[in-house]
Amino acid sequence: MIRFLHTADLHLDSPFKGITDMPIDRLTELRQSTFEAYEKLIRYAEMANPDFVLIVGDIYDGEDRSLRAQMRFVNGLERLKRANIPVFISHGNHDHLGGKWTRFQLPDNVTVFGPEVETAELIIRGQRIRIHGFSYKERHIKEVMIGHYPKSDREPGTLDIGMLHGSIAGEETHAVYAPFTKEALLDKGYQYWALGHIHKRQLLHNEPPIVYPGNLQGRHRNEQGVKGFYEVELEPDQAALKFVPTSVLVFDEIEIDCKGMSLANEWLTACQNAATEVVERNGASILRVHNVNMGSEASYLFSGSSDDEWLDVLRDSAERNVWFSELIVESYQKSPLSPESPLVRSVKEQMEKWEEDDWKTVLQDVYQHARSGSYLSPLSSEMQEELRREAGKLISNELSI
Repeated sequence: MIRFLHTADLHLDSPFKGITDMPIDRLTELRQSTFEAYEKLIRYAEMANPDFVLIVGDIYDGEDRSLRAQMRFVNGLERLKRANIPVFISHGNHDHLGGKWTRFQLPDNVTVFGPEVETAELIIRGQRIRIHGFSYKERHIKEVMIGHYPKSDREPGTLDIGMLHGSIAGEETHAVYAPFTKEALLDKGYQYWALGHIHKRQLLHNEPPIVYPGNLQGRHRNEQGVKGFYEVELEPDQAALKFVPTSVLVFDEIEIDCKGMSLANEWLTACQNAATEVVERNGASILRVHNVNMGSEASYLFSGSSDDEWLDVLRDSAERNVWFSELIVESYQKSPLSPESPLVRSVKEQMEKWEEDDWKTVLQDVYQHARSGSYLSPLSSEMQEELRREAGKLISNELSI
């Protein structure tokens, strides 16, 4: 059995674009979060002492990576070298080999795959390990690279592991780079496929495992939930995967049921209770609040102030480990009154008592209009009955609850 860590999509020094309304101390904490998540990975590796670490692309957030991001990354690799842990890296579309940056010398425990599919070999406790992978030579790799990976020779005592930064052909969640099909991966006969690029943790296949670990730290509301990496125990015929969380801040959403709610402190308490549950489960969180089941009382309550003001009040009441990022208020859908409701029935009964002169009084503006009057037929009893029916429908819809 061998044991290794599988991570991807570190996006070190992500700028967290679009998040501008946080206090400066919290915004600084958020912008440091990718480094802190990477630090958790390194500390775990030092403690767990795996046989090796796989990093499957997008170490940095952009091709013009910062000196600070490179320095922090290399410092982590040097700590792994001191712990005698080999590291294998395949660069992806964000950190491709063609990017312009001041390069740092990597320690000699690190193997970086080139632009063509390569195979690295190592022996661990008498077992031969073959790791196959490549790095993006430029940002956009549309080629089906899986065709260049060698098939496993299935020699006894050999384990084959594939590293691939890319997406399933036809997948539209992320830009499709180095597309592949699950069947093409299985056809290679490898014992494990270490994937990267998709920022959501996904197990595409169990035996053998085909795995997206997701990114180490969520960066916006579309990357919700706890993020991290996998620790893998691998044998020729089985694997065990353990997810290790690294999120410093977790993006999430809470739904607040506003049915029958008419007081501001009711809503604030409901938000605080829901936020506490999320924090107890996930740790420090950035939460979007979604008001649902907006009845007439809640609709009236929230109409008194702007959404921004409600959000400010909520933020003032929040604990230190929570930031409320956005308030979404579900629109209040009024229900039409039943045609048999007392109100509608009363109005219709009143109309039943109208004589012809009453109808003429009500409709005189229409009949006396210079343009329309000449085109109207005389007001017959059939027309009066039709007007009663249509008026009943209109009242039912307009007088809503």
